[in-house]
Amino acid sequence: MTQNKIEPEEILDLVDEKDQVIGQLERSKLYAAGMHNFRVINAFLVNELGQLWIPRRTAHKKSCPLHLDFSVSGHVSSGETYDQAFERELEEELNVLSTQVIWKRLGIITPHEHGSFAFNYSYQIFHNQTPDYNRDDFSEYSWLYPEEVLEKIARGEKAKSDLPVVLKHFYLDKQR
Repeated sequence: MTQNKIEPEEILDLVDEKDQVIGQLERSKLYAAGMHNFRVINAFLVNELGQLWIPRRTAHKKSCPLHLDFSVSGHVSSGETYDQAFERELEEELNVLSTQVIWKRLGIITPHEHGSFAFNYSYQIFHNQTPDYNRDDFSEYSWLYPEEVLEKIARGEKAKSDLPVVLKHFYLDKQR
């Protein structure tokens, strides 16, 4: 007889408008209450042509199944820094160590200032090869220019809600 392994609920830090920790709460309770004052990270894998590696989430994902996603994304666990969460998620989702690639911090967007889903710290990873990504997270991918991703979303392609917000803020607005 096999037993189902029950994993402990993920605990996230709650933050105020200045991104200072004010408490902790289980992820499921946070989402059930419709709260947005928690931290997440995301990153784009960018090749030398300026194309982004954009994956599609698997069908069995609880949140946003079959949606276009960031190259890397995840929650910042309680007590973890943005950089620590980025390094953990990079390894979990793309099987890449942060020491194996060149990366940079793009910055943060917030629900209060930018209308994002959460306090969202973004990164950019310079990489020309398709990663050995986690097939449990992603079902397929495309290399696309930021404008192409936004065009797909405008035509009705399902995507995580912050994907167009982050693309516009860090890629399109910076070009102007």
